Amino acid sequence: MAFNPTPRQLSWIKAAVFVLALLPFGRLVVLTAMGVPVNPLEFITRGTGDWTLYFLCITLGVTPLRKLSKWNWLIKLRRMIGLYAFFYAAMHFLAFFWFDHFFDLQEMWKDVVKRPFITVGFIGFVLLIPLAVTSTNAMVRRLGGKQWQWLHRLVYVIAPIGILHFWWMKAGKHDFSQPIICGLIVAALLGIRLYWNRPKLGLSPKAAMQAEVR
Repeated sequence: MAFNPTPRQLSWIKAAVFVLALLPFGRLVVLTAMGVPVNPLEFITRGTGDWTLYFLCITLGVTPLRKLSKWNWLIKLRRMIGLYAFFYAAMHFLAFFWFDHFFDLQEMWKDVVKRPFITVGFIGFVLLIPLAVTSTNAMVRRLGGKQWQWLHRLVYVIAPIGILHFWWMKAGKHDFSQPIICGLIVAALLGIRLYWNRPKLGLSPKAAMQAEVR
């Protein structure tokens, strides 16, 4: 059954999503301030890293859910959710840069080069930056729709990189349940999108491009 919210209802939905997306960060801050975690650094680093990947999965899931449910208004939430993925990634990087290296760029860079799982995570974070910077309507107009769309397909690279980073982080504890679950979700979502975005048989290249599902 199609659900088409009014502009006012959509505003409330956006506000609710905004608040809900902040709750994990609020929980990290409150519990750390209360001294609950035994290792606050690990608690913050793991928590922000986990939620970065969760929001990447949710971002990738918006288009399939929109297509299957016919709730086209869901696309208006994708930008906010994607920005939250960047927000948690930035907090994840800040925790590493601050608590591990006390803002020492040289020491941080040595760590990035030395440890592969940090190298992979750093690459994923750097790739997220242009997506966050170009998320505004002004940047869409400046780049042009086609160029903007191609740039934001970097998320198809970033999500697997995030899974690999997550896998290596869990390798020390031999706990691969979360990386496997997230990996399967990302693989399924990317598979669905690749299937929908395949060239349409019998259509001209121009028509196939127009029929492509973003």
